[in-house]
Amino acid sequence: MKKVYTCFCTDVIHEGHLNIINEAKKYGEVYVGVLTDEAMIRFNRFPAVSFEERVEMVKAIEGVKEVIVQREIMYDKVIGELKPDYVIHGDNWKSGTMKAIRDNVEKLLKELGGDRQIIDVPYTYNENVKRIDAKIKEKLAMPEYRRKRLRQLLKLRPIVKTIEVHSGLTGLIAEKTVVEHNGEFDQFDAMWVSSLCDSTAKGKPDIELVDMTSRFRTIDDVMEVTTKPIIFDGDTGGLTEHFVYTVRSLERMGVSAVIIEDKTGLKKNSLFGTEVAQTQDTIENFCEKIAAGKKVQLTDDFMIVARIESLILERGMEDALERAHAYVKAGADGIMIHSRKKDPAEILEFCDKFRADNKQTPIVVVPSSFNTITEAELAEHGVNIVIYANQLTRSAFPAMEQTAKDILKYHRAHEVDSRLLPIKDIISLIEEL
Repeated sequence: MKKVYTCFCTDVIHEGHLNIINEAKKYGEVYVGVLTDEAMIRFNRFPAVSFEERVEMVKAIEGVKEVIVQREIMYDKVIGELKPDYVIHGDNWKSGTMKAIRDNVEKLLKELGGDRQIIDVPYTYNENVKRIDAKIKEKLAMPEYRRKRLRQLLKLRPIVKTIEVHSGLTGLIAEKTVVEHNGEFDQFDAMWVSSLCDSTAKGKPDIELVDMTSRFRTIDDVMEVTTKPIIFDGDTGGLTEHFVYTVRSLERMGVSAVIIEDKTGLKKNSLFGTEVAQTQDTIENFCEKIAAGKKVQLTDDFMIVARIESLILERGMEDALERAHAYVKAGADGIMIHSRKKDPAEILEFCDKFRADNKQTPIVVVPSSFNTITEAELAEHGVNIVIYANQLTRSAFPAMEQTAKDILKYHRAHEVDSRLLPIKDIISLIEEL
């Protein structure tokens, strides 16, 4: 019999999948691929059930001859080994980013020769399927599922890519942006709620002026429309007595991690370095704050990451390393090392020296100044999380300012129209929730 191959990346089998299976059975024996977790999170949403459960779910479908583990988004390995006569898929892959997958399959089948072909099945998207998709998204957004996702990602991804968000709309950008480049698919893994960007969006200075109640409302706005894990910028954490309440609140909300920096007094942005007066906390005091935060946690999911300012304040590498080891001993779940130099050399030196003694504790970096280094290069030095901490805010401001200037200049909006996102695209972005 002829071989028919299809691949699923789903947590629930619904009538759309069964329709594809039934159509596939008309052409021969049906082989179904199941994407691994690692592949799914580069292309689709985070799986709501385990890979093993997804495999058993597909095995239970009548008419499936064999389940194949598909470890890559592209079909090269599977088609090379299985040599199917047909590849069947919903016709939604004929456009958008998924078209690259279809084009790749078409090329592979042509290389194999014969009368092999793709079967495009009309995509099933009725009210029942919509309800199922909505239910999965709601589950992924629940605090008990979202909170643990950062720790899960650290096990699945060579480096966790995080982008700043400061509103529901920027949250949607982080949630939905997927790119295909040279046959590789990728998307952001997590979101960073920055105090700088949150304050800027509210027109306030970045000096911890915006209180936690207001910042929690930003988190609520983001959480309401997204499913990805959130890392929260906790600034200095404030007084230890206040920090413990922040930890409890963030954990209850479903935030995955808080990052606090080892400075005291009125907060000044770290990129000013020694240009403004900044005071670093003592190791003992900061360790007490970390330990107090860990003590009030109710789950093992939530993470407290200690941000070290020694390199920013030019205190030297040895001070940074001493603090890193002390903070881990006090209970920190991760270490963030910061620098305002354009050359990443001192960051890489820190990572190498820290990794020589500590192989496990996650390292976080924010390459705002040293932005020429790639994620792969950072991963080679033991970095686990990279945060693009302010790029959405910085790109939005000049665009909006120029639009405002042009409207004033020309006394109409026609000249700016080519730069604007169509209203229907904005509505579609929001209505697809």
